Amino acid sequence: MKLYSLLFILIVISHCLFANISICSWNLFDFGKTRDNEEIEYIANTVKDFDVVAIQEVVAKDPGGAQAVARLADALSRKGAKWDYVISDITSSTSYKAERYAFIWKSARIIKIGDAWLEKKYNHEIDREPYFATFQSDGKLFTLVNFHAITKSEQPEREVKYLKFIPAEYPAKNLIYYSIRRLNSVTSFLQERALCFLLHIMKSPATKYGGQRR
Repeated sequence: MKLYSLLFILIVISHCLFANISICSWNLFDFGKTRDNEEIEYIANTVKDFDVVAIQEVVAKDPGGAQAVARLADALSRKGAKWDYVISDITSSTSYKAERYAFIWKSARIIKIGDAWLEKKYNHEIDREPYFATFQSDGKLFTLVNFHAITKSEQPEREVKYLKFIPAEYPAKNLIYYSIRRLNSVTSFLQERALCFLLHIMKSPATKYGGQRR
């Protein structure tokens, strides 16, 4: 088993009005064809008890990234619940930073509503524009915003500040942000982190910030 370093899990528990939906956001660091079955199985065992998983750093340069997401969904579906997934187009950043995002979810608990999309309004100000997907659970709608910020040395606040303008573009949506930034490399091990939440579905639209781990 390969070692995994810098795996941070933050559980935020709230009392529910209607239903608890658990969400995990994970930067899987160059997630693509290099991941062997043992690694896919490790990841699946880590996230299998969540309802939705938001993934960053899906490889964009070849089909291996999309195939890795499909392999992960398949591994999860062999653990007792059926999982579905959606993968973004390539972000409009430079070739070095370009990546895909993904969402995977338990289809018995969560329904995806409409098409997911990369937000283009601030794609010149934000290196890797966020990825949106609207879901429904227990009759309640919520929209997850999957976002991979630039590194600390590049001053992520320069682009994160534009996120505050996005809710005005979607006033009727219940936006929940998940922002992840990979730490600078300090070991030769894979650097992977999970940011996990127990989501509390609200009566009225509101914006929630999943936060950014440093």
